[in-house]
Amino acid sequence: MLKIYDTTLRDGTQAEDISFSVEDKVRIALKLDELGVHYIEGGWPGSNPRDIEFFKAVRRQKLAHSEIVSFGSTRRAGVKAKNDGNLKALLSSGTPAITVFGKSWKLHVVKALRVSLEENLEMIFDTITFLKKRADKVFYDAEHFFDGYRDDPPYALRTLAAAEDAGADTIVLCDTNGGTMPFEVADTVREVRRVVAAPIGIHAHNDSEAAVSNTLLAVKEGATMVQGTINGFGERCGNANLCSIIPALKLKMNIDCITDERLKKLRETARFVYELANLPHFKHQPYVGDSAFAHKGGVHVSAVVKSPLTYEHIRPELVGNHQRVLVSDLSGRSNIIYKAREYGVDIESGSPVVKDLLNELKSLEHQGFQYEGAEGSFELLIQKALKKKARYFRLLGFRVIDEKKKENEPAFAEATIKLDVNGVVEHTAAEGSGPVNAIDAALRKALERFYPELKEVKLLDFKVRVLAGVQGTAAKVRVLVESGDARDKWGTVGVSDNVIEASWQALVDSLEYKLFKDRKKAKRILSSKK
Repeated sequence: MLKIYDTTLRDGTQAEDISFSVEDKVRIALKLDELGVHYIEGGWPGSNPRDIEFFKAVRRQKLAHSEIVSFGSTRRAGVKAKNDGNLKALLSSGTPAITVFGKSWKLHVVKALRVSLEENLEMIFDTITFLKKRADKVFYDAEHFFDGYRDDPPYALRTLAAAEDAGADTIVLCDTNGGTMPFEVADTVREVRRVVAAPIGIHAHNDSEAAVSNTLLAVKEGATMVQGTINGFGERCGNANLCSIIPALKLKMNIDCITDERLKKLRETARFVYELANLPHFKHQPYVGDSAFAHKGGVHVSAVVKSPLTYEHIRPELVGNHQRVLVSDLSGRSNIIYKAREYGVDIESGSPVVKDLLNELKSLEHQGFQYEGAEGSFELLIQKALKKKARYFRLLGFRVIDEKKKENEPAFAEATIKLDVNGVVEHTAAEGSGPVNAIDAALRKALERFYPELKEVKLLDFKVRVLAGVQGTAAKVRVLVESGDARDKWGTVGVSDNVIEASWQALVDSLEYKLFKDRKKAKRILSSKK
C-alpha cells in the first residue's frame, strides 16, 4: 500500500502568512488522522519551543491511524551522532518514526556545509545508523536530490547508498528547489529504482507548478511514499498538494492509499486547515474548491443536468464535494445528511428538516459564516433545525468599556452583562485585558453559579478575519473560537460588522455547546443503563 506522508505542520508552516499555534497543530493532526494519512510530520523539535510543546501535547492524543514523525537534519560535521544535540532532541520527542535530511548536491556540501564529499557521506551513514538502533522507523530525505543528480549523478547516488547501507526504511527523493520538470523526474526515479533496493519516496515543491505531476510520475515509476501538504501550503510557491494527489492516486491511478470513506473527508479537511490558518478558501482549487464542480454556462448546465459525466471528471461526492449549478443551487442535501449522521442524528433525505437546515445554512454562509473549524456551532445549528436546541440563558443586554488612560500604559476593558437564566436575572461585571476577554469573563461569572461545569471550559484560541476588506474598518468580520475541557475540544463561529458582537456569538455557542454535549453524554449513559 502506498503511504501518504503529510508535512503541513512542518514544511507547510514555512509558507508566508501561515502560523499555527500548538493547539492548531494538535487539531490539524487529529483531522489528518481522520483522513487516514499514514504519517504526520509534526515539526523539528531541535529548532523551536513550539514544536517541542507540540510533541508533548500530541502524545496525550489517541490517534487511530496516523503515526507522528519528528524531523531534523543529519549530525553536524565533526561531531559523532551520539553526541549531537539535534539528534538527541529527535529521540526525546518520543515519536515512533523520525525523518532526517541530508545533502545530495555537491554545491550544498561544499558551499553550505563546507565539508568534504566523503565527510558528508559519513554524516548520512552515522546519523541513520545511530537512529535506527533507537527508533522504530527512520526515513531519509535526500535534499536537493534532483539538482544534485543533474549536476553529478554518481555522487548523488552515493548519498543514497550511504542511507541505504545505514538501514533507512524509506529514501525520499526531494525536489527542494521545485524546478525539476516531470520528464526529468520520471527518468531520474527510474534510474534510482534500478540501483537502490530500499523503498523510495518523493517530496516535490511547486516552484514550476509541477509538484503534483512530479509526484504522480514518481509513483508511476515506483515511489511508494508521497510527501506533501494539505492545500499545497509550503515555502515559496508551496509543496505538492495532497488534496490533488490523494484523489489522483485513488481515482485516476487505482492505487490504494486511503479508504473510500476517508476520501469523502478530503474537502472537509482542506477547508478545516484553511480556517485554522486564518486564510480564505481557494474556491478554484481542484477537487475540493467551491468551484471545482460548479457550472454556469448555459450549454454546460443543460448537459450536466442530464448527465454529470458530461462536464465532471469524477463524482464530487467521492471527495466530499458537491455539484453546484450557479444561480439555482441544486445540491447540498447529501452534505447536510452526512454531517448530521456524524453527530448521531439520523435524518431522512426527504425530511423537511433537511430543506430548512439547508436554507438556513445558505443564508448564514451568505452572511459570512463558515462551519469548517466550527463543529460546535454546526451541531447546535442542527439541533435548532430539529427544534431540540435548549435555551440555557437569554441575553438582556451587555456593555463594554475599553479605556486607555496613558500612552505608555496598556488599555483596560470592563464588561457589564445582564442575563435571564431560567427566570432568574443575573447582572454582573468583569474586567479583562481586552474587550473580548472582559465579556468572556463576565459571561462566565454570570453563568457559573447556575452551571458550575462551565468552570471546566478554557478558551484555547481566538481568530478574527476581515471578510470584505473594501469596506475598511466597517467590514464584516468572522470570529473563530476554539474551546476545550478535560476531554474534548470544539470550535465555534460568529459573524458581524461589530467584532464584539461576532465574538459574543462565538463565545455563547462555545458555552452552550459545552452544556449541550454534557447533557447528551449523560442521556446516553442513562439510556445504556436501562
